[in-house]
Amino acid sequence: MTEHTRLIGEVAPALEELSAEAARIREGEIAKPVREIAPLSLRTHELAMKCTQQVHDLSVSQYPAMKNGADNLAHLAGACAQISLAATLCNLAIHHRTDILLYEDADSTPATSRDQLRRAGVEMQRAATTYRAVARRLSRRLASFSARAEDRQLISEAQGPSPQKAPSAPPAPGARRRV
Repeated sequence: MTEHTRLIGEVAPALEELSAEAARIREGEIAKPVREIAPLSLRTHELAMKCTQQVHDLSVSQYPAMKNGADNLAHLAGACAQISLAATLCNLAIHHRTDILLYEDADSTPATSRDQLRRAGVEMQRAATTYRAVARRLSRRLASFSARAEDRQLISEAQGPSPQKAPSAPPAPGARRRV
């Protein structure tokens, strides 16, 4: 769990960096949208994939049995969706800016792309807030001996007693045995 907590803690700063890059690009002319925005989009998609993999790994571990584990997992899944949405918005920003190459009546200004990048930054900030909060809660639990003991107990209870072989059912009343 320590490693997962460390990884969760690294997501918020990465998102803040990506959000700042989106803001920097948004302030520019966006004259070369693929060259300017695609690296941001790729890094955001990559982060979304890593976060989704981590949510999966946590979901199949003992984490959901821990105190607030299922709730934290739900928050992380929502944050993953926000990161994925941000990456998609970056792709839309590229698309909207390259429309001028394809259509005569396309908006020749980068206004729509700027709006997509702004929205991407908002989603990244929201996800960063969620990741920061979950990382803080997990760090506190890991630092507390009593919380770790409580989590071990919850995990043990969730695992329950090992399944015993069920006794065979007696024959139904009135059933005849053939000899």
